Amino acid sequence: MNYLHELSCPKSGLMSNQISAQLLHELREGQFAAADRLPSETALAQYMGVSRTVIRDALSDLEREGLVERVRGIGTVINHTIVKLDNRLDLKEEYYDLIHALGYESSSDNIHLRTEPASGNMVEDLQLSENDPLIVCEKRVLAGGRPVIYSIDYIPRNLIDLEDYTGIDWSQPVFDILERYCGIVVDSSICRVRAISGPGNIRKLLELKEEDALLELDEVGRGKMGRPVLFSIGYYTDFFDFTMLRKKI
Repeated sequence: MNYLHELSCPKSGLMSNQISAQLLHELREGQFAAADRLPSETALAQYMGVSRTVIRDALSDLEREGLVERVRGIGTVINHTIVKLDNRLDLKEEYYDLIHALGYESSSDNIHLRTEPASGNMVEDLQLSENDPLIVCEKRVLAGGRPVIYSIDYIPRNLIDLEDYTGIDWSQPVFDILERYCGIVVDSSICRVRAISGPGNIRKLLELKEEDALLELDEVGRGKMGRPVLFSIGYYTDFFDFTMLRKKI
């Protein structure tokens, strides 16, 4: 299979990120799901239709995430124990992908759009000036019809070069929106996690019982050169059971 055409599209983002994602798919359920080791860099480059440099960068990403280990004299060994972990909190994955991995169809409703001036921590986190306009998208995310997440995304208005940003389909993943309309690939995030009760209106939308807690994830998504492009707040119900890999570097 050759992925070169797809990866050469103008807004496909960083090629190594695309290859990392494709290799992860191949490790989980594709060509290498039953393999102990990956082919050589040269063979992978030919298989994926990219250069060895791109393959080397992609393998470095996978190794940092504990999915593979490159051993001198042996090759690239696959860590199937780590590959099989579901809902890893330390990986940058959209919640839509997490829901699909659990075997449910995802959807969203209660979508509300607005603009507001940047203030407080948004100015520092997104490296903006006071009162720079932000696009704010709030929505409820469902898994098989069950409310499981409430998300609030903040995007600098100047990143989206459309006069009417409301014409965008905001039910789709925000990472996809940034890539399609801004040409930006979010390749890293800094995330803060805490257990909270949560705002009353959000608890109501998520149909929580009085004793139910929420997991709040606040994250700053970054593109090339570490540029901050997104601030997100996600309120997660106990539908999710996260796993996090702790790895000595």
